[in-house]
Amino acid sequence: MDLQLIGDIVKAVKSEIGKVIIGQEEAIELMLASLLCGGHVLLEGAPGTGKTFLVQSFAACLSLRFGRIQFTPDMMPGDIIGSNLFDFRTNAFVLTKGPVFTQILLADEINRTPPKTQASLLQAMNERQVSIDNQTYDLGDEFMVAATQNPIEQQGTYPLPEAQLDRFLFKLVIDYPNLEEEREIVRRHGHYSAMPKISDFGVNPVISPEHLAAARGFAASVRLSDALVNYIVDIIRGTRRHQAIETGASTRAANMMAAASRAYAVASGRDFVIPDDIKRLAVPLLRHRIVMTAASDIEGVTGDGALRDIVDQTEAPR
Repeated sequence: MDLQLIGDIVKAVKSEIGKVIIGQEEAIELMLASLLCGGHVLLEGAPGTGKTFLVQSFAACLSLRFGRIQFTPDMMPGDIIGSNLFDFRTNAFVLTKGPVFTQILLADEINRTPPKTQASLLQAMNERQVSIDNQTYDLGDEFMVAATQNPIEQQGTYPLPEAQLDRFLFKLVIDYPNLEEEREIVRRHGHYSAMPKISDFGVNPVISPEHLAAARGFAASVRLSDALVNYIVDIIRGTRRHQAIETGASTRAANMMAAASRAYAVASGRDFVIPDDIKRLAVPLLRHRIVMTAASDIEGVTGDGALRDIVDQTEAPR
């Protein structure tokens, strides 16, 4: 695996997704970076902004098993990970696997189920395995969660626990399209009364499991200089000192930023990380890992704004 082949794969993925999705270049780039370093992504946006459609299009480009969970308020943890059910024919308990036993998992509207059920994904996301009745089952190295959620201010939503938010590599905010993009969306999809099927657009898998494993190995081997390691740590520690932030980012966030910057560099056609990679990833990687003070809301300071201040005030290596 080399940079040229990875570059061809990245272009092919963008081309296939472009058959369905108009715009959202930033989200697609960060989802690719997450895929290359084995991270999970959380997409937040108002209903009807194409979050689910984007994840389905992304999954269609991969030669991996795809599963979906539509989260609802009455869902229980066993509905996600599965359970052992007694089979009267064999007089023994038999494992009934839940939808988490897949490779690419769409957790749709994850914040419409209570935190107890949301937490059932914690072990799967962190360790890529689940435990059922003291028995551990492996989910495989390819396991990836792409979750969607509606803004927490909307009715029928539950906040995600901080521990689960910390498992997501990126939180991507899916905003409304610009004028030209919205016109093109209506031209292309306006004759559908409901969400169309991805198969209707001829999206083809362009990444095999073998290519994905090789690309991840290449990304993990990208050198990160000591100066850039120090830069990452300085940004993370800066979140713990900012006056508008009550709880800053953890050491896990620093490790994730290092891995993500390597993957983003490779997806951008480079075998080395530059400071701009880290600056580019700081907000989507940290916005869900910080807790703002009560006074910040009164003063009109947002989490994204505080993170941009930290990045601007942290000296980058030359």
